[in-house]
Amino acid sequence: MEVAGYTTLTRQSGLLREMQLVANNIANAATTGYRQEGLIFSEHVSRTGDGGSVSMAYGNARNISGLQGPLNQTGGTLDLAIEGDGFFLIETPAGERLTRAGAFSLSAAGDLVTPDGFRVLDAGGAPVFIPPDATDFGLSPDGTLSSGGRPLAQIGLVQPAEGTTLMREDGVMFRAEGGFVPQENARILQGFLEGSNVDPIGQIARMIEVQRAYEMGQSFLEAENERVMTALDTFTR
Repeated sequence: MEVAGYTTLTRQSGLLREMQLVANNIANAATTGYRQEGLIFSEHVSRTGDGGSVSMAYGNARNISGLQGPLNQTGGTLDLAIEGDGFFLIETPAGERLTRAGAFSLSAAGDLVTPDGFRVLDAGGAPVFIPPDATDFGLSPDGTLSSGGRPLAQIGLVQPAEGTTLMREDGVMFRAEGGFVPQENARILQGFLEGSNVDPIGQIARMIEVQRAYEMGQSFLEAENERVMTALDTFTR
């Protein structure tokens, strides 16, 4: 295959990955705590032997949107939402993970857990435990959970360390490759859940753009293949 074909194939591969991301964003437009994800394209330019150059576009780096999602009031005692930057810290079998989805509940053991049963951690990295006799929960903006005016624990808020890449592990849970640091410039709201920060109209428009770009690349590959086959047929006669 000639350079033009390889160049187009790398572009098509990136467009296909972006289409998958956009489709996943649209599918999660109503998922609590979901963060929109995008694809970053990079370009490699190399000189050719005849003094020209060739450009290869490669789309593989992902970007997680940090925009605030809508805050929806639920009235749930253990429904928590972050206003500002930061993530809740949770404990999973694979290690500590980050999430913005705050639909928490109490386990049979009295731990504050996610819908998947992962324990929520406090500011010191320990599981948040709620005594059996605790009632009438209150929450201060700094995340201090109390019962009847008695402090129980402070919900941990963290922020990925500078330069850290967030890796999505499922719809609403992330792994911080470079670690994380405490987040003190945000507040936690009780009785609210943060909705998805996906822009559905913008994502649908982007899906159409990506589809058209992919179809254009496919047409070029088909025309290039026809040109090569015609040339080979001419040479073999």
